[in-house]
Amino acid sequence: MGDTHLFATASESQESKSKCLNFTMETENHVKSLATRSMLESFDMKEQTTEYQKEKKDTNQKQVNGVVETSLQEQLSSSYRDILEGLGEDPTRAGLLKTPQRAAKALMFFTKGYRENMSEILNDAIFDEDHDEMVIVKDIEMFSMCEHHMVPFMGKVSIGYLPNKRVLGLSKLARIVEVFSRRLQVQERLTKQIAVALTEAIQPAGVGVVIEATHMCMVMRGVQKINSKTVTSTMLGVFREDPKTREEFLSLIR
Repeated sequence: MGDTHLFATASESQESKSKCLNFTMETENHVKSLATRSMLESFDMKEQTTEYQKEKKDTNQKQVNGVVETSLQEQLSSSYRDILEGLGEDPTRAGLLKTPQRAAKALMFFTKGYRENMSEILNDAIFDEDHDEMVIVKDIEMFSMCEHHMVPFMGKVSIGYLPNKRVLGLSKLARIVEVFSRRLQVQERLTKQIAVALTEAIQPAGVGVVIEATHMCMVMRGVQKINSKTVTSTMLGVFREDPKTREEFLSLIR
């Protein structure tokens, strides 16, 4: 009887210890679970905070840009009104009443490249790609403003590059052209700026840019040669160093 009682007591003690151990393990697991959840929530909150701060910064920048553009447009409108008066026109007559504002908006669009950022334009459109053959986008339409007479020149741009493990989204080549052409320009500088921007963006083995354009300063005034065209080129890297690569590019854009 005594032995039976001792065995039962020992069994109950063992069961109690087992329950206690299980409870301790469950408590530890619960604490770990709470800690993990807390860490995840904290990480999620940090991500949300970072995203919110980025959105707030972008919104603030857009508001600042909006104020600056509004101020610029008002200044340009006033200047165009003075120009009309200087020409002997009446800015208050029906046909010219809103001309200063329209001209200001148009000039801001023609020169919007000054207010654009190349990193934002490319927008992460750079991709790792094991491609080492020439990439060409040709006949990209281009409109710009001659900085000497502030009249348009327009034409087509052809861009080629030899990738070095990285490629650029094709539409971004046209966007690079747009950024630099929407400024007061000379064709020679525009050609080089496009080539340098592409080189800085993806570090290719070589870049070639050719622009063919008609300048209104030669058509509407001056020598008034309607059929004249100006061709400029910039060759960098292997396009400059290797005649065969250069010739391949030029033959493909003809």
